[in-house]
This record gives sequence, structure tokens and C-alpha cells, in this order.
Amino acid sequence: MKMDDLQAIEKIDRGKMRKLLLEFPLQCKKAIWIGDNLNIPQNYFQKRGGIGICGMGGSAIGGEVLKTLLSEKIKVPIFVNRDYNLPRYIDKKILTFIVSYSGNTEEALSSYKEAKERGCLVISISSGGKLKKLAGEDKNFLITIPPGMPPRNALGYLFIPVLKTLESLRLVEKKDYNYNELLEVLSIIRDRHSPEVPLKKNFAKSTACELLGKIPLIYGVEGKTDAIACRLKTQFNENSKVAAFWNVFPELNHNEIVGWTGVGKVDLREFYPIFIRDDEEKKRIKKRIEITQSIMKEKGIRWTEIWSEGKNPLTKIFSSIYIGDWISFYLAILQEIDPTPIKMIDLFKKRLNEL
Repeated sequence: MKMDDLQAIEKIDRGKMRKLLLEFPLQCKKAIWIGDNLNIPQNYFQKRGGIGICGMGGSAIGGEVLKTLLSEKIKVPIFVNRDYNLPRYIDKKILTFIVSYSGNTEEALSSYKEAKERGCLVISISSGGKLKKLAGEDKNFLITIPPGMPPRNALGYLFIPVLKTLESLRLVEKKDYNYNELLEVLSIIRDRHSPEVPLKKNFAKSTACELLGKIPLIYGVEGKTDAIACRLKTQFNENSKVAAFWNVFPELNHNEIVGWTGVGKVDLREFYPIFIRDDEEKKRIKKRIEITQSIMKEKGIRWTEIWSEGKNPLTKIFSSIYIGDWISFYLAILQEIDPTPIKMIDLFKKRLNEL
């Protein structure tokens, strides 16, 4: 009953995450506008040795999305750096995005310093903070995005300008991405999963009910839906405040599937698998997923699927991410937890700064 009680949802959701979720299609529209008005010269990046995305947490997931989206499109390597230091192969031939929503993430700032020292072509993305100041002092290209939200809720702002930058530099083709379809599909998903839609007609609400008291296991496909699985895992961590794990096909069929034999001293009913699906899965991958699901069914394990929507690759990825965001939100509500605060991360940073 709580799931359909708008007043109860509002009382629990003191940080107003539902408002940010409802505004996500609008955020993406604004991010497209930002990307279309960057005015990056086409000869800005000529050496073209590769692309690096440096960031942490919600500021880094855009890099994973980029890798997945462009895995079969781009001819230069893409790497995501979640560390203080850059890999040794990063040099002036690498276009390096330093992404920090707050502008104060210490790992991102350290990467910025190293990229500068190595002569990399740096583009920073931030809403302010030290990163914005450094980019201004060094006269590096800066993409400024709106402040005032948790980084994990700013995926549109943190990702779309990166893709638009690569379009401007002719590293990817503009015709490959249908932004009109993206906005249309996201609006449909919003209207289908908003708090006003009752439990019986709301997939995100019903899935959250299935997940209550369980440990989510999110299964994607390498190079296809892996970034979505990673993203949903972290959303369960930060929004729902639960442990969660992710893996990918076909790799999980070479190790993790053994855990589903049921002979170990673990109650498999404690887990709830979520399969990220796409109608363009390769035949062998589809078969692997179906066999894995049949094994789980034999063991009495309940599971569900999130299917991508739309026809364009960008829409497919963002649609699944958006549905997952709603699920993680409602799981928090079911537990009577405000999804927005991340007190454990705040505590960790406080202790780190005391050292």
C-alpha cells in the first residue's frame, strides 16, 4: 500500500529524488543543448591516439556508457580511469576528459594534474569547484554543467556533452544517434513509472517489491549492456542502501554459474537476479541467457528482466538505465529510506580527511 501512497512517498523521499527522476528527460534535453553549443574547433584533436575518461562514481559511469556505446563504432581505444594516477601509456596523443560533477573529487584532480604534465589534450566537465578553477587558469576547454544534484542523478549532463564533443571532432557520426527518439522514449518510461502509476501497472514498483530483503545480482552482456548492469549495481548501493553485484555474459557462464548448483552452504533464495536484455542479442548469447535462467528456475530462484527500449543504441542504453533508476528508488521507499543521502560515503571522506 505504501508504494501507491503519494504522501508516504513524499514523507520518505525528503531529498526529493523523485523530482530529479521525473525531470531526467528534460535534463537530457538540456544536455543536448549544451553539447550542441560547445563550439569546439574540428581540428582541436588531430593526433587521435585514444580517448580517456577520468572520474569516480557517478562521474565515471558515463565513461563506461561511452565504451559500450562506441565499442563497434570507433577506431581508437577508450579507457576509463578510476584512480589517482594515469596509466603509463597515456600521453599527448590521448584526448582526456576529466569528469567531476562537484569539481572537487581528489582522484579526478590528481588525474588532471598528471594529464597536464604529460601534455594531454584535456577537456574538463564540472559544475564548479577546483576543477573549474584549474581549467580556467590553464585555459583548457571546460564544459560547465548545472550544479545542485547528486552526481548519480546527473548522467545526462555528464555523458551527452562528451558524446557531442566526439561528434564535433568527427570521431563519431552525428547520424548514428537519434536524440529525438531518446527524449521520446525517456518521456514514455517516466510516465509509466512515476509515483502516480499504481503498483499493478508499474514495473519498477513491482520489481522493487520482489527485491525487498534480497541481494540484487545484475547480469548484462559484454560490450552490449555491461555498462547498464554496472550502473544499476551502484544505484542499488547508493539509492537503496543495499549490497548488490553485477557480472556479464558470456564470462559468468565460465565461473559464477557454478554458484547456482546449490551445493554450497548459501541460501540461493537470498539473491534476486536481474537480466539486462536487448532484442539484438547475438544468437549464442541469447541461448546462454535462456539456459542460465532455466537452471535458476530449477533451483526455485525468482528473477526478472529489464528490456531495452527504442531502436537507436543510445536510446537502448539510457532506457534500461532509467528503468533501473526507478527500481532502485522504489526499493528505498519500501525500506522507508530516503534515497538521496549517502552518509557512509560522507563518513568515509571525513575519516580520510582526518588522516
